Formats: sequence, structure tokens, C-alpha cells
Amino acid sequence: MPEVIFNGPAGRLEGRFHPAKKKNAPIALILHLHPQFGGTMNNQICYKLYYMFAQRGFAVLRFNFRGVGRSQGQFDHGQGELSDAAAALDWVQTIHPDARACWIAGFSFGAWIGMQLLMRRPEVEGFISVAPPANLHDFSFLAPCPSSGLIIHGENDKVVPQKDVQALVDKLKTQKGITIDHQEIPGANHFFENHVDMLIDQCADYLDRRLGVINDPQSL
Repeated sequence: MPEVIFNGPAGRLEGRFHPAKKKNAPIALILHLHPQFGGTMNNQICYKLYYMFAQRGFAVLRFNFRGVGRSQGQFDHGQGELSDAAAALDWVQTIHPDARACWIAGFSFGAWIGMQLLMRRPEVEGFISVAPPANLHDFSFLAPCPSSGLIIHGENDKVVPQKDVQALVDKLKTQKGITIDHQEIPGANHFFENHVDMLIDQCADYLDRRLGVINDPQSL
């Protein structure tokens, strides 16, 4: 798990990078929750998502948004953080230029940033959005959503009510050509306290299903 420092739009960004053994291995980018509410790349969920992808042969990067940890800059309410995420993906692609595909996994605020990034990057073929803050941020940019993915949240999430996540899922499910898998973790709150392992198991099951059909374009 080598520490890395790479250039971002507002200065250096701090990350942890797991290189892939195969030159054409897919890339995964992990985005953490809100920087002003304790979000860092070392959040337990981000850490476990990172290893989930690494165990499946991905080249994986998790990093701190601007102003977090050793990353330079200041919180920018999403716009700058989206630029940070784009710079992070650019950096991984310079390390793995032969990567055949890319996935993005984000938690809460990171899910919002990640879904904006996938709108801009056609190479993103899958996403995992954990507790996307559908009531706090505007997701109308997903018009249409270009990739299939998983939206997963806690049954007892008081930060992002279930009805708001359901409304987002319902909107995305009307689009042709993509599939949105929607799952709910029983009894879990926004931070999945005492339910992190169940969350990661569900994410891993979804990823394994997708990887199992990765060569069938009709399934993506």
C-alpha cells in the first residue's frame, strides 16, 4: 500500500495506491465522505472498498481531497473536489495506460463527486455509490446516467432519508441501456456502524457479478 503524492489543481494530493499486476487491469478510484465532517481516505468503508477492488486485481487509488490530511488546498464545496477526482483518475491512467476499464466507488459526499465524474469520463464502466446524499446535493446532472452501477444505503439512515435515495434510483431506472442495482442494508445508519462488513459483502457480491459478465457487452 505505497503512499503517493501527485499534483492536483490546488496543489499536491495525498493518496494510497495499489498497483495491478496485469498491464491491462482495470482501475478503481475510491472517494471519501465529506471533508468537513471527518471524511478522509482512511475512513473504514473507503479502506475496505480499496482492498475489495485490490483483491480482484484492480489498480486502486484512494486519496484525500484538498485540505484533508497532507493534501494541499481548501475545501471547495464540491467543484474543486470534482477537479481533484479527475486529476486522481488522470494520475492512475498515467501509471496504468493500458487499463481496459475504470470503476468509481464513493461514500456519501464521495458518491456525489463520483457520479459527477462518471458523467465526464466515458471510460467509467461501473460505479458503487454508498449512501449517496440525494437530499443534500443536486443529482440532476445524471441525464442520462452513462454507466450501470450499485446504489446502496442503510435502512435507518437519518442523514439521507430512504425516500430521497429511492427517488434517485427510480429516476435512473427509467433510462434505457443501463441497470441500477439498488440495495438496502437492514438496520444500518448513514455511517453503517456495526454493519460495515455486511455493506462490503454486498458491494463485493455486486462487483463479482459484474466482473463475471465483463466480456458480454449486453450485460454492461
